[in-house]
Amino acid sequence: MLPQISSTSELNPGMSHDVRKLGISPDHWYVVCRSSEVTNKPVGVIIWHQAIALYRDHTGKIHALEDRCPHRQVKLSHGNIVNNEIECIYHGWRFNNTGQCTEVPYLETNQKLPSCQIRTYAVKEENGFIWLYLGNNPTSRQPLEIPEWDHLNYIATVSIINCKAHYSYLIENLMDMYHGHLHQDLQAWSQASLQNIEENENRVDAHYTAQSYYRIDKIWSISQLFFPALRKLHPEALDVSYVYPHWVSTLGQDFKIYCLLCPINETQTKAYLIHFTSLNTFWRLHKLPIWFRRWIKNSLFGAAQKLLDGLVLQDVKMIEEEQNAYLKHPSKNYELNRALVSVQRLMKNQVDKFR
Repeated sequence: MLPQISSTSELNPGMSHDVRKLGISPDHWYVVCRSSEVTNKPVGVIIWHQAIALYRDHTGKIHALEDRCPHRQVKLSHGNIVNNEIECIYHGWRFNNTGQCTEVPYLETNQKLPSCQIRTYAVKEENGFIWLYLGNNPTSRQPLEIPEWDHLNYIATVSIINCKAHYSYLIENLMDMYHGHLHQDLQAWSQASLQNIEENENRVDAHYTAQSYYRIDKIWSISQLFFPALRKLHPEALDVSYVYPHWVSTLGQDFKIYCLLCPINETQTKAYLIHFTSLNTFWRLHKLPIWFRRWIKNSLFGAAQKLLDGLVLQDVKMIEEEQNAYLKHPSKNYELNRALVSVQRLMKNQVDKFR
């Protein structure tokens, strides 16, 4: 039996008050966009107040530079890619992938190229997403692994989360399985019960038991994603993990969900929610040709889109109300779920390492 906590501040004095203003740890890989969003035309993204321009060179490699031309401070993402370099749309100044100015069209013969240097960022393209590292030692960590992305037995659906709230509210929403009450016909689980919590300096794992509405055990059972009347409750393990700075969930053997975060500022968060439906039950799939299994995987991409988007809309509404309420009454907050106390502690410790 878990002890009831009347308020987060009873265990962590002051933490519930300042966690809503926390920055992010630079010593991690963050997702800023999907791979398909970046072409040979620059794309501008923002992660924690930092504007960054992304582009591909002629080989398809991704580059990330500060989204600022040092000449007049306009966005480089408005420009074009010329000979694998980013060209400012305003005066045509060009910068290579190391951030050095390489050309000024109107440079006179007695003038030298400006010595201005713009910041570059470590960037990786993995599992259909673009990952950025903001710190000084990108080899110290790797992006979160998503083995289901390329696995032929998992069907993916991706929903984009844009909420006008601090990222802590989104993580707490995802870690608190008692909020299934909100989702009504869209919910995948009910009767959640927190069993135990494990935590270390990099993650918090909360283990719940729950009643799941889905069981993918027959070929026709995938239709449960579309027809609520076919769903029947049955007990399943429900595990949720805050693997700083991202989130992972497993519901029984059938569903795996990731939330990849891109905090923008103190009151705005972007994230990508990836829902995987497992086809592992259908062992006969392994006997089919690879090309056919890949066709099935690609054809069913987004099968749970309506369900996932509906869940996101309901969650975002609540999260934004929480943010607005905090801005008006920052001291009014009570919490009974111990997992959220652990989550707040992890957030604070990660950020404190770089203060």
